[in-house]
Amino acid sequence: MRALSGLWRWRHNPLRRATDLAEAWLALTALLLMLLAAPLLGVLVGSSAQDSLQRAAREQRLTRHQVTATVVRRLERGPLEADPETATRDTRTRVLAAWTAPDGSAHRGPVLARLKSAEPGDRFVLWTDRRGHLVGPPLDPAAVATHAVLAGVGTALLTAGLVETGRRLVLWRMVRRRHARLDRAWQQAGPDWGRTGAGS
Repeated sequence: MRALSGLWRWRHNPLRRATDLAEAWLALTALLLMLLAAPLLGVLVGSSAQDSLQRAAREQRLTRHQVTATVVRRLERGPLEADPETATRDTRTRVLAAWTAPDGSAHRGPVLARLKSAEPGDRFVLWTDRRGHLVGPPLDPAAVATHAVLAGVGTALLTAGLVETGRRLVLWRMVRRRHARLDRAWQQAGPDWGRTGAGS
């Protein structure tokens, strides 16, 4: 971005090359895109994600129901579950539970209950759909806001990164062309070097 200062300094400089000015304009354009377009795109994506997630959360609140389940018995840890000695402390216990769905049907199955020590007859809350199939809890407003902010910030950072990558690629091409022109100029002037009477 040092070329930005060159826009002002090179305005009337007789040693200014066209490529110097082009590099400065390229840097200024990239900077403006990173400062203006990237945040604007981030805000648009974040607000769109917020709207979409809020609609999904409303739909989940309508279709997911909290029911009270009763522990039938505690289940042993399966072979694929983490070893309690090495795993981080988890407050969920694997149990066989029974619950009644919102449509009145009775269900029974293995679930993870948020109970420190699950004893038969203990009650806990879980989420099901209307027919009693287990589902996750609906999105809460804090999760919706967090996901929307992350989407917006991620989009802004990705846009800024793409702009900078594009600037570097264009600059690389410009430098290669400049070096190719210099090589051609040296080749044209080179054969006369050091020869007597060549005028050099």
